[in-house]
Amino acid sequence: MAEKSFPMTAEGKEKLEAELKDLKLVKRPEVIKRIKVARSFGDLSENSEYDAAKDEQSHLEDRIAQVEEMLKYAQVVDADSVDPNEVAVGKTITYTEVGEDDPETYTIVGSDESDPLNGKISNDSPIAQALLGKKKGETVTITTPGGKFDVVINKVEA
Repeated sequence: MAEKSFPMTAEGKEKLEAELKDLKLVKRPEVIKRIKVARSFGDLSENSEYDAAKDEQSHLEDRIAQVEEMLKYAQVVDADSVDPNEVAVGKTITYTEVGEDDPETYTIVGSDESDPLNGKISNDSPIAQALLGKKKGETVTITTPGGKFDVVINKVEA
């Protein structure tokens, strides 16, 4: 069985650690308190506050387990250790679609750090998968659900 790994930047790992701390030290006690208050209302079979608090507790515990798993198998990627011209997780890539003039810039990050609206794409995305391991100056064909297109890698920055 292959060992799990969650590639992420150092910044991404720090954010997950902060989230886990908040979930355990702030959110969990808040939910426990709501459950206790809801119990005091009496009959649990018709107590919507209790049901809502228990649902929230279930979601919270699931997220805690997910974050703990990710941190346990975190693979912090050091973009500086890779060839400066090679696309890798943690690097910012600028490319231009063949036939277009406007360049696009994205930082490739781990899946949990992904935020496409802010220029951070998951290493599992079709664009990142096509670009990973390629070098500045290369023309790459990217296949997405919307079709195929060719891009030229203009810049790779750590």
